[in-house]
Amino acid sequence: MVAAREQSLPPKILLDSKHRVLDALGAIVSGSQLKPGEMAIRFIRAQGGVPEASVLATNIKTSAINAALANGMFAHADETDDVDPLTKAHPGAGVVPAAVAMAEREQRSGMELLRAVVLGYDVGCRFVVALGHEAIRRGHRGIECPVSTMGGMAAAASLARLDETGMRYAISFGAQQVSGLWSWVEDPDHVEKAFDIGGMGARNGVSAVVMVQSGFTGVRDVLSGRHNAMEALSTQPHPEEMMAGLGSRFFVSETGIKTFSVGYPNQAPLDAFLTLRRQHGLRPDNVERIVVRLPEDAPGIVSNSPMPDVNCQYLIATALVDGAVSFANSHSREHMADPQIRAVMQRVQVMGDPKLNDPAAPRSGLVEVTLRDGKTVTHFTRFPPGTKENPVDTEKMNAKARDLMAPVLGASKTEAVIQQVNSLETLANVRDFVRSLVTG
Repeated sequence: MVAAREQSLPPKILLDSKHRVLDALGAIVSGSQLKPGEMAIRFIRAQGGVPEASVLATNIKTSAINAALANGMFAHADETDDVDPLTKAHPGAGVVPAAVAMAEREQRSGMELLRAVVLGYDVGCRFVVALGHEAIRRGHRGIECPVSTMGGMAAAASLARLDETGMRYAISFGAQQVSGLWSWVEDPDHVEKAFDIGGMGARNGVSAVVMVQSGFTGVRDVLSGRHNAMEALSTQPHPEEMMAGLGSRFFVSETGIKTFSVGYPNQAPLDAFLTLRRQHGLRPDNVERIVVRLPEDAPGIVSNSPMPDVNCQYLIATALVDGAVSFANSHSREHMADPQIRAVMQRVQVMGDPKLNDPAAPRSGLVEVTLRDGKTVTHFTRFPPGTKENPVDTEKMNAKARDLMAPVLGASKTEAVIQQVNSLETLANVRDFVRSLVTG
């Protein structure tokens, strides 16, 4: 972790890290306008705080800890942030807000920010892989906040330029704050979910580092010493996974970038269904039934979810009726209550299929459509657009960011942000970059 802030990034990793930063910033800016964002703004305005870092898309300047919390909630207020297919976590929602807040506070360069983000993705994801991410969820615990907390801590610690002892303490203070229940699947409003997955981890990670900067001392070896985090948080830890492929495998290149503003298990089935709609001229009046088959862990998250942007039946029905799933409709309870949409939702069945439990393609989707004339058509999307196997390029990343940010920041500021992120390695001071991301 100490060495990472001085190491050069391979060209592909540099590009991938810029894409993830831009992706997270788009989610943050658009999320500031949604209910979780509104709640976070209200909360932070009441807290005050030393003016160290900016709450993006607002005129608020507060402590780095508060800014990380708010921006982290913004980042997952929607379902546009990235997902790690292996762990099913959302590293960008915790790592990038923590990194941006600390980089602004410490006046670091764009290259330092990028290296911190790469480190944060690695430390956060590797931590839960070492714990055994699947076993954690079987125990009714979430893995999202552990990824965000340890990832946010690592990114912030890099930007704080902590030495080895400081890094050890920061790891310990981060590990002490690892929390998270999988109960967020029952959140009807996406507010606690935004805190659990983005805001809490970003805040925890920055808090750990700021405490160490302030002189806090702690346990030097929380990962392998007596009563260590691996033993405490897992019944079957694999600590060797923390180091496996270190320096050659970069988790920042493995996350899936969403091309639809919906929960990640819905990306593949939406891609599959819209492909069928185009190929076969599907309409509400010629479709009898739609069966969506997903890996077995997915229906419990997306089948009949109370959140529109997570509800698979609603999203497929919207795709059939509208021919697309817009940002506005993916969040609209009014649209979900529309009688035509409700009627189509009754024709959509979502089920888990053990044949799709493929570790190499953990978020695939198979859609079967039965037409009124009895014909059945199917399409299987193994890797949705935005995955490492089916990546999006810089032009598409820019377009996604433009769609999310321009309604909030305006066209000129949005273009400035996009240009700055695409050349972030040349930026001398992140504070200059943040000016394009605030209002007032």
